[in-house]
Amino acid sequence: MIGRLLKRNKGDSNSLEDQVLSAQNGDERTRNDLLKKYQPFIAKNVSEVCKKYIDPKTDDEFSIGLIAFDQAIKQYSVDKGNSFLSFAKLVVKRKVIDYLRSEQRKQVDLSIDQDHEDEEQMENLLEVQVAKDKFQQETETWQRREEILEFQRQLQEYQISFEELTKISPKHVDARQSAIQVAKIIYHEEPLRNYVKEKKRLPMKDLVDYVSVSRKTLERNRKFILALFVILCGDYIYLKDYLREVDL
Repeated sequence: MIGRLLKRNKGDSNSLEDQVLSAQNGDERTRNDLLKKYQPFIAKNVSEVCKKYIDPKTDDEFSIGLIAFDQAIKQYSVDKGNSFLSFAKLVVKRKVIDYLRSEQRKQVDLSIDQDHEDEEQMENLLEVQVAKDKFQQETETWQRREEILEFQRQLQEYQISFEELTKISPKHVDARQSAIQVAKIIYHEEPLRNYVKEKKRLPMKDLVDYVSVSRKTLERNRKFILALFVILCGDYIYLKDYLREVDL
């Protein structure tokens, strides 16, 4: 059922991205149709976060996911390079995670208040904090895993495997910094950015006019640069930390 929803209807001349753009431009009918049509998609992604079946009619988590999907409609930009559903999946899951964190904090605060009312319960404070820290770690681990899976999926569009990327990454810091700077230039220069998104390869002929790197070096690090470009175009919180480490 989910798979059918992700495909364009044969009789529908507008792509999903076109429908989202129409909703962004004030077409409330299209917006409401999207919110209704993709409820199974929302429920599926919320369920993956909560690790349980989500009933759209009774579970608060689904309401959070629905609001997040609506937010994704408003905020989506095709310039980011992701498909709308990839972007919406990240927004929905992260909003649900934020909600679960908020509920966890409320439980911690309540436990603390109860402990202060009864001195004999004060020893539970440490247990509560340990549980809170564990939840935080598990959440971050899950987010990192989701980012890696989405990154792997996008790399496939550029005919790059994740395993291959780990082998071809430049070993020297200077080489990595140079590759990152090239990827940054491609990302910020609209003609180059559009070319890479459309052709899924580097515009070698034009690129040499923008960078101080030889064509031979560009060829050698071609796939690594493309992978960095994918990160720059996507909504990757943790992967972008790697880029910040080299002063991107």
